[in-house]
Amino acid sequence: MRKPITISLFAVFWVMFSAQALASDWVEKSNEHAQIVLDLLAKLSPEGAGRLGVDGLDEEISDLGPGIVERSKQMSEELLAELQRRLAEESDTKVRQDLGILIKVIEDSIRSSDLIYAQLLPYFNINQTIFFGIRGIIDPQNARDRYPAAITRLEKYAGIAAGHTPFTELAKDRTRERFDVAGLVGPYRGEVEQDLERAETMITGIEELFAGTDLQGWEESYEMLADQLRDYNDWVRAEILPRARDDFRLPAELYEDALRNWGVDASPLDLIEQATKGYMDIRGEMQALAPLVAAEKGYDTKDYREVIALLKRDGAIDGDKLLDHYNAVLRDLEEIIVREKLVTLPDRDAGIRIASAAETAAQPAPHLQPPRLIGNTGEYPFFVIPLLEQNDDGSWPQSDDTFEAGAWTLTAHEARPGHEMQFSSIVESGVSIARAVFAFNSVNVEGWGLYAEAIVRPYLPLDGQMISLQYRLLRAARMFLDPMLNLGMITPEEAKDLIVSDMAIGESWAQNEVERYTYRMPGQATAYYYGYSKMQALRIQTELKLSDKFDQQAFHDFILEQGMLPPQILKDAVMNEFVPSQL
Repeated sequence: MRKPITISLFAVFWVMFSAQALASDWVEKSNEHAQIVLDLLAKLSPEGAGRLGVDGLDEEISDLGPGIVERSKQMSEELLAELQRRLAEESDTKVRQDLGILIKVIEDSIRSSDLIYAQLLPYFNINQTIFFGIRGIIDPQNARDRYPAAITRLEKYAGIAAGHTPFTELAKDRTRERFDVAGLVGPYRGEVEQDLERAETMITGIEELFAGTDLQGWEESYEMLADQLRDYNDWVRAEILPRARDDFRLPAELYEDALRNWGVDASPLDLIEQATKGYMDIRGEMQALAPLVAAEKGYDTKDYREVIALLKRDGAIDGDKLLDHYNAVLRDLEEIIVREKLVTLPDRDAGIRIASAAETAAQPAPHLQPPRLIGNTGEYPFFVIPLLEQNDDGSWPQSDDTFEAGAWTLTAHEARPGHEMQFSSIVESGVSIARAVFAFNSVNVEGWGLYAEAIVRPYLPLDGQMISLQYRLLRAARMFLDPMLNLGMITPEEAKDLIVSDMAIGESWAQNEVERYTYRMPGQATAYYYGYSKMQALRIQTELKLSDKFDQQAFHDFILEQGMLPPQILKDAVMNEFVPSQL
């Protein structure tokens, strides 16, 4: 769902996190400042705030009413002025850093919202928005006593509740009121068509969520909402598709803004220069490793692409065995982490589960499902594996997510020592809300995920090392393909061919990659290799400072304890706090 103003920022936070306020004085003081930002989020997107753990919002829904653009901007500007006033009066260094984080969030939000409102026709993927609005309440990690609120939220979406208009009608109105504005760019046709293709899965997914509970009395409201959603989809076909653009590329100003919002502080041309060099280095490593893997497996080839294809063929995992296999890999990784003293593991198990059909349609790639972290009562992240549907003949399809050599790196990235460790640390160490939520960007998060892959790779089986390099090769490619596509330097067909032929990635995954760069999340994919490069640079700079006193476990523990800090603030913390503590 593309939201036209300040809400667009907060939509990014729907799957993000907050931290518990602990006894530290500076954390408590910082959290008081962050609370006023959470209060604004609660007004504009209560579903998002509820996912963060803000209490009392389960029955509320987002504001799409008349004048939302003006209201949101006014509230944001008032909030910005208040944060700037507080910064001028604050003397504590850490609190000042956190106020700076909050101010940047609001400034970025206002800038992005103004650009989007001035240049893009509003378009809303309402089916997916409502699915996740209900999914945020009906969740196995949530207490059962929260579930009835999902019916109230359902009735508000459907316009049954007093004082509410059907959400689909509000979305139509917010788009219609901009139809006659000259110069607005419509959504990309491919995006709209794909949303429509997946719409019915979202609609039935809402029903499946309710049917999987013991809730009563939701059926009639659901049927009304389902009819409204199908009517909305017909309206999108009639009114939005004719206004859709055929060129996926965003206006240049919006693409550069997207890069900044993902945390990438480099120009598109600089990204291309850095990433193409990295790509060549990684590819050379893969070609050097390929003969060793081939000899071990008995393959009659020395080409890394052919070796990867054979690893996929020979190591395919059936869909009904996926969960057991990934859990076994996780246990093996934990043994490596402990043996090699890479990072301190939590004293509990990590969670892995298989996604539902609707979740898989919305997010077809392996990912981490975060818990709420404000007021957390024991909920933890889950590594979510896309659902693999069995073929009619009883066989299982093969994919890049479902072969043995690939499971090592996926588990290291999404679970341990990757994202699961990041977000678990936030729960357990109690960093400030500003550092846990509002400092978040993809560079911080995905940089650690790719770095986590790198620190375990030397200890993996040879075939696991090969696929770890393949994934790193893809991340480097993302950092040049994404800007090249959006600058018109390469076509989607050429990008996809490179992903399939040179990186040995499957057709389905390659298609998802191209969609991601072109219209799903332009700019975001560059964050992985960019953030990884920042982490690698920080690691070697720290080693140089500490020499033989460098302890990688202590270093990694310190990094995780900082929350979601952007690279420069993280570097300051390492150099000014961690390094002196080790000398």
